[in-house]
Amino acid sequence: MARWQPDAHARLEEAALELFAERGYKAVSAAEIADRAGLTKATFFRHFTDKPEVLFWGQDLLANTFRQTITDGPPAASPLDLVRAAVLAVAPVFDADRHRHAATRQRLIASSETLHERAVLKRAALAQAMTKALQARGVAAGTAELAGLAGTAAFDAAYARWAASPTYRGFAGLARRELDRIVDAAVSLR
Repeated sequence: MARWQPDAHARLEEAALELFAERGYKAVSAAEIADRAGLTKATFFRHFTDKPEVLFWGQDLLANTFRQTITDGPPAASPLDLVRAAVLAVAPVFDADRHRHAATRQRLIASSETLHERAVLKRAALAQAMTKALQARGVAAGTAELAGLAGTAAFDAAYARWAASPTYRGFAGLARRELDRIVDAAVSLR
C-alpha cells in the first residue's frame, strides 16, 4: 500500500485491530501498526496519542456531541429530555462500518486491566460532559450529575448490546430502550 493513499486514520485503525486480533493487544507496537497500514510510526502518532487510543479515539466526538446537543436543547426541556436527545444524537457514529470491529474492541478492552481502566475514565468523561452542559443550563449540581450518570449508563448498555450483536443493528433503537429501562428503574426506587 502506498504511503500517500488517503484515509491514514482508518487504515491505521484497521491495521491495529487486525494485529490485535491476530497477536493480542500487548504483543503489537505502534511501529508494527504503522507498517501494516503502509505508513510511518510518525504518522501513527499524528493520528493517535498512544496505542490504546486506537480503541478509544471516538470519545471526544461523543463528548462534544453530548455537550452540544444539551447546550442547543429547547429552553423548557427537562434534564432527562436533554440527556435522551444527547444519547440519541450520537447514533449516526455507530454505523455498519464501525460495527465490524465493535466486538473485537470490547473483547480487547475486557482482556486488559489497563484498557478497562481507560474505558472507565472515558465513561466518566462522558458523564462529566453531560453533567457540565446541564449545569451550564442552570440545572442543579446533584440533578445534573444524576442525569449525566443515567445518560452514560444508558449509552454504555446500548453500546454493549450494539457491539455484541452478530449482525448490525441501529444504535438509536437500542439507546431508546436502555434510556426507558433506566428511567423505569429510577421511578421504581420510590
